[in-house]
Amino acid sequence: MAPLRGRNFRFYFASRFANTLGSSMASVALAFAVLEVTDDDPAALGLVLAAHTVPMVVLLLWGGVLADRLPRTLVLQVSNLTSAASQGAIAFLVITGAAELWMLIALSAVHGVVSAAGMPAMAGILPSLVPREELQRANALMSLVRSGLVIVGPTVSALLVVGVGAGWGLAIDAVTWLVSAVLLGFVDLPAREPRETGASTWSELREGWTYVRSTQWLWVVVLAFGVLNAIHAGPWSTLGPLHAKDTIGEEGWGLVLSAEAVGLLAMTLVMLRVPLQRPLLWGTLGVSLLGVPIFVFGAHPSLLLLVVVAFVAGAGTEVFSMGWNLAMQENVPDEMLSRVYSYDMLGSFVAMPVGQIAVGPLAIAFGSGNVLMVSGAMYVLTCLLVLLSPAVRRLPRVSTTSAPEPAAP
Repeated sequence: MAPLRGRNFRFYFASRFANTLGSSMASVALAFAVLEVTDDDPAALGLVLAAHTVPMVVLLLWGGVLADRLPRTLVLQVSNLTSAASQGAIAFLVITGAAELWMLIALSAVHGVVSAAGMPAMAGILPSLVPREELQRANALMSLVRSGLVIVGPTVSALLVVGVGAGWGLAIDAVTWLVSAVLLGFVDLPAREPRETGASTWSELREGWTYVRSTQWLWVVVLAFGVLNAIHAGPWSTLGPLHAKDTIGEEGWGLVLSAEAVGLLAMTLVMLRVPLQRPLLWGTLGVSLLGVPIFVFGAHPSLLLLVVVAFVAGAGTEVFSMGWNLAMQENVPDEMLSRVYSYDMLGSFVAMPVGQIAVGPLAIAFGSGNVLMVSGAMYVLTCLLVLLSPAVRRLPRVSTTSAPEPAAP
């Protein structure tokens, strides 16, 4: 818990706790709000979700430039305040019964635009909040919050939807964005060195791209995760629930997903105390375990076996998450960290719709079990190919402890 002794990290931790709580509830509340407004039209829900995702993906690189140019706390505050306004407007429209589909689409698009600016800023701020030697514990604490609330938040939101209506769940989300913005106002970071004046957005994007393509461990992992996330979003997340209906049932599928989340949470607790050396070597080996439940689900959908391998896969996924954040935060220069994270996010998100769209026709043509088996094998193979890169296998932890001193308690 050492990072929490620093004033800056304490307030940032509280800020992230607030908006993660709201966001973990919002997805359930928004889904039921859209279905309520459109008389249970699933296509309408897809339009609202796409209205958030598309502008976010399109503008991510611009958001990375913005977060590297301006104080990241300022970018986050503006993003959070705008998110509070857009989510609050949706909540008001749903509660009063005035909501129409086009309004929800427009407000979701606003939320997507500001998320494109906030996400790279959020990813790049942590190294400025704690000393270098506390980075792993700080990342683990943030992951602990995320993992715990992702387990609890949807259940609380579902109870709110049943008890008082979906609009009130969205209203709570809006309040948490506002609270998060206020708490960020207490984070006092030293001014960064002034950037070169007159540089265009395109030149700064080219600078970030040049760094990515000239850093082997970076582009190898980002390229691989284009494939890995397409597999996870398609065969596992999209085809998985459908395959579960014919095998382990909806309740069984819920248990498998819960086991994965618990494994992630358990490994987070381990990472609070056990130093992670060779972050990308162990991280890539860890995330390769996610291919095992995908393969097992297709080959032999035994509920007990799936729960066990999903728990192990969740633990391995957390090892990668920790290793990747440490590799980025310790090796990428602070002045371009948000831009590099934005390229990473773009590479992660852009192929996910491909997996989601392609998996249906493939399952019809070859059978869902066969698609899952091949996908699980491809997942593991892709991770092993990543490890052919010496830069990935050999990347060490940075031993220096130089870092901004946290503000006094």
